[in-house]
Formats: sequence, C-alpha cells, structure tokens
Amino acid sequence: MYAVIETGGKQYRVSQGDIVYLEKLGVNEGNQVVFDKVLLMATENEQSVVGTPYIDGASVTANVIKNGKSKKITVFTYRAKKDSKRKMGHRQQFTKVEIVSINA
Repeated sequence: MYAVIETGGKQYRVSQGDIVYLEKLGVNEGNQVVFDKVLLMATENEQSVVGTPYIDGASVTANVIKNGKSKKITVFTYRAKKDSKRKMGHRQQFTKVEIVSINA
C-alpha cells in the first residue's frame, strides 16, 4: 500500500517503512507527525482511491528522526563587462521522517 501526500508545497509518494526527507517541519526529533493531506491511496493489487483534492478521513503517521541542513550550494552571479559579481551560499533545512502507518 502506498499514498501520495502533500507537505511543504511538494508531493511525495510514501509507503510504510520509507524514510523521506521533507521541507522543515516545526516538530522536534522523536515526536510523531500526522499528514492529513492525502491525495491518493493505492493497494498492492492496484486499486486506488483519488481525492478531490484530498481523501476524507485518510492520514499518514510518521516519526521524526532528525532535523538538519543539507549540503551547501554556491550561488555566483555576475554581470559581464561591468565588474559586478556576488557570491552567496545556501543550506536548505530539512526534516527526516520514517513513515509508520497509512490510515484509510
């Protein structure tokens, strides 16, 4: 069984036991989080239920494993022939969760 959930403006396909890196959630490590924005649910024999836009009463429960930052990316912008340049870096914050159960 798998489900498609929406969080942080993105959609993720998850099943029980998956470990997923999401946009930062305001939840401490070791706590549980419930995702109620379930867009689609499907079983092993490919019978699926599609929400309009969400499935009523469906939820996905997950344990928060870690909060952290990803690797740094370097952003370098310049204007040719203008002697203008700028170098910046960015580290995106994430939350690592393990999917515990999918509830219909």
